[in-house]
Amino acid sequence: MLHRFIRNMTSCGRTRREFLWEVGGGFAGLGLIDLLSRQGFFATDADANEATRSELGMHPLAPKAPHFGGAKHCVFLFMNGAPSQVDTFDPKPMLEKFHGTAYSGKAKVGSNGRPIGYLMKSPFPFRQHGESGLPISSLFPQTAKHADDICVIRSMHSDTAAHASGCLQMNTGSVLIGKPSLGAWLSYGLGTENANLPSFVVMTDPRGGPIGSASNWTGGFMPAAYQGTLFRSQGSPLLDLATPAGVSERTQRRSLDLLSELNREHLATKPRESELVARILSYELAYRMQTTAAEVVDLTQESRATQEMYGLDDARTADFGRKCLIARRLIERGVRFIQLYSGGGHIEDTWDGHNNCISNHTIHAGETDQPIGALMTDLKQRGLWDETLLVWGGEFGRTPTSEGVDKPGRDHDWHGFSMWLAGAGVRGGQAIGSTDELGFAAVDEPCHVSDLHATILHLMGLDHERLTFFYKGLEERITGVRGVVVKKTLA
Repeated sequence: MLHRFIRNMTSCGRTRREFLWEVGGGFAGLGLIDLLSRQGFFATDADANEATRSELGMHPLAPKAPHFGGAKHCVFLFMNGAPSQVDTFDPKPMLEKFHGTAYSGKAKVGSNGRPIGYLMKSPFPFRQHGESGLPISSLFPQTAKHADDICVIRSMHSDTAAHASGCLQMNTGSVLIGKPSLGAWLSYGLGTENANLPSFVVMTDPRGGPIGSASNWTGGFMPAAYQGTLFRSQGSPLLDLATPAGVSERTQRRSLDLLSELNREHLATKPRESELVARILSYELAYRMQTTAAEVVDLTQESRATQEMYGLDDARTADFGRKCLIARRLIERGVRFIQLYSGGGHIEDTWDGHNNCISNHTIHAGETDQPIGALMTDLKQRGLWDETLLVWGGEFGRTPTSEGVDKPGRDHDWHGFSMWLAGAGVRGGQAIGSTDELGFAAVDEPCHVSDLHATILHLMGLDHERLTFFYKGLEERITGVRGVVVKKTLA
């Protein structure tokens, strides 16, 4: 028997049956490769495809047709640190009734081992606004003037209680670093309408950026051309943007041409290097932005009345007011996605009201309410409202309980919180979904972050299931394997 087995062995050390089985599988693989090639499966390799398109003169940020009609621009007003839903857009009368009593329910509350205090009513009275009667707290008197344009989603929920991963999930759809941000997806799906400015602009708080920093506006596994560009709201919008002293425009142009030629020769040997493609494009963009970007942030071109409307004459509102006014100017010039951060650093410098949610929210709402109201008014006056989507919110919400006796701080709450949408394609004057009677968790029409992203993409004219990017054998999308458009938000 052993002799027969040895005689059946091939020269490669395999039995004949193994040889025929592996060869047969190989031939079937050749057929599969042919079929996949005909369907363009291998041609969708992201880096090579984008590099090739750039070399052919097809800029990765060239304008692209949406899947259907939608907004042209999106402004994400990111309240870094997590604003409290029960103090802003989700009134809870039961907290008035049980204020100061110990919480004994089953909702999961608290994070990071922080103590759970008593149920705490909102110190900010709610009032109905507009013809719709949408309840908004006293923190936002200027935003409330646009109540009939605002669609509040009261049943938001996410998957994490930590700021870093919460910001990542709200911005990229994942709690893990390395995924493309929402702005990158919109840039990839729609391109830009202005070749002299970035498609995706980010402006952070002078007190610091969000935890995770650039991971929140990264291009992830997409070509680097889609990542966000960090703007400053004062002075030069970008560091090192100005031409060095003594360098003429002709000299600079010749230097850039030589650099481009050398880079393209290098690219020919490394056609899959999307970072190199993005760098080549960025040099040209920076050259064009020396004039364009500086002009965008030059707010002296705006009337005195406009500057006062945005609060530029008040130290409290001046920074966020500048950011909102620059956002409007970027929209006018065709920029696709703009993200403005309120709050930077940690705890009291953000909306993270652990110590005293009352003073914390008073400060940060006071810094942002007038500028946001002014932006909404300005967009309407200039005919930009119907083509601009506004998104307001943070990484999650806060608990209806305090963090101890006589300590009016609130802990993180990712089980139920509020965000709002307004502008193009949004049916305003309504609140969708709800949290429980105390405001702990979403119970009616819960809306996951992936559902929010699907809805934002839809309002921008993109089907989240069709907006995919091939990476490591998978058709990736910002919503992953979930995400449903919240149809009640649609006008």
